[in-house]
Amino acid sequence: MFTLLYDLAPSWTSAAILWTFFIYLAIAGSVLPGKVVPGVILSDGTRLHYRCNGLLSLLLLVGLLGVGVWMNYVSPTAISERGLELLSATFIFSFLVTMILYAAGCKSRNQGSSLKPHFTGNFIYDWWFGIQLNPQFMGIDMKFFFVRAGMLGWLLINLSILAKSIRDANLSQSMILYQLFCVLYILDYFFYEEYMTSTGQWDIIAERLGFMLVFGDLVWIPFTFSIQAGNHDYDFDLDYLKELSPYGSFSFCYFNLCFKMIVHPAVLGLHQLFCKGWWLLRNKVDLTTAAIIANCFVFLVGYRVFRGANKQKHVFKKNPKALIWGEPPKVVGGKLLASGYWGIARHCNYLGDLLLALSFSLPCGISSVLLSYISSYSTSMEGKKR
Repeated sequence: MFTLLYDLAPSWTSAAILWTFFIYLAIAGSVLPGKVVPGVILSDGTRLHYRCNGLLSLLLLVGLLGVGVWMNYVSPTAISERGLELLSATFIFSFLVTMILYAAGCKSRNQGSSLKPHFTGNFIYDWWFGIQLNPQFMGIDMKFFFVRAGMLGWLLINLSILAKSIRDANLSQSMILYQLFCVLYILDYFFYEEYMTSTGQWDIIAERLGFMLVFGDLVWIPFTFSIQAGNHDYDFDLDYLKELSPYGSFSFCYFNLCFKMIVHPAVLGLHQLFCKGWWLLRNKVDLTTAAIIANCFVFLVGYRVFRGANKQKHVFKKNPKALIWGEPPKVVGGKLLASGYWGIARHCNYLGDLLLALSFSLPCGISSVLLSYISSYSTSMEGKKR
């Protein structure tokens, strides 16, 4: 346990990696060319405008890192070898930045929809859910910035895992399949980034920016999407803790029960995730040809439903008279689309997202799919259950 806590301590290297990443995103997002799209109309009649250059930012970043690796300036496994450090550094950053957002919101006298502070009087609630809708820093919309950082961070973690797998001569069909699906999903996100600003993502459209969103974007998405843990033989010296207990064996028994049921699984999970590596780095899963085909089928069906449903919604919001599957759209109550995928089920896009999450987990094999799928499911639905 003490080794784990030591490994969790952020290093200057992990802090430098994180800050370099954020600085790059801030500069690239501000100067690279991209389509400027209007967001939703806010309650006061105003609307934000977003520069959708995420795909170009991604390609440039990967290109720069590739040159850095080729010239031996950058280690391709720098991220995968510092998982715990980067996790804790990102968590600390998320905590600090949301405290700053809360303080800045408290001082704001702006009455516009984007920056007007909303207080409940409960500090924890206001800090957790945020008090401003669209806070900005030096002209950068922070919500849009953090979502982009999370998706790009997920890609960088995956690429570092892939590099480590190649370096250790441990590249498998399962790793290739998992990496391929994730890359396609992330590229799709940035290709259709415009959809996120108006019709695609409730977080950006309607939710205030607090710890929940910042943590979800910067920590939850990149670190849980990319990590599948395996078994590990790490244990804790409970006899040593018993000697430290000042209240006798009864209190220790109670502590031991709580520790084994709550603390031990949580800490052990972290140790499994980072200290001993990801599932596909530690376990070679041999997939049959039929399993590979089935996994690809699940991904393709999931993608078709997910992207098709979201695209229909986006097109309908932009032009309510646009044809859906070659026919005029059916509308309920003047605003609710009931054609295409939206005429089959209310949220086919969620079904597609779940199938995609399943396809990310299936390369790990049947023996681990339940645990990994739960992780992917909770991540994919994190922003949808609220």
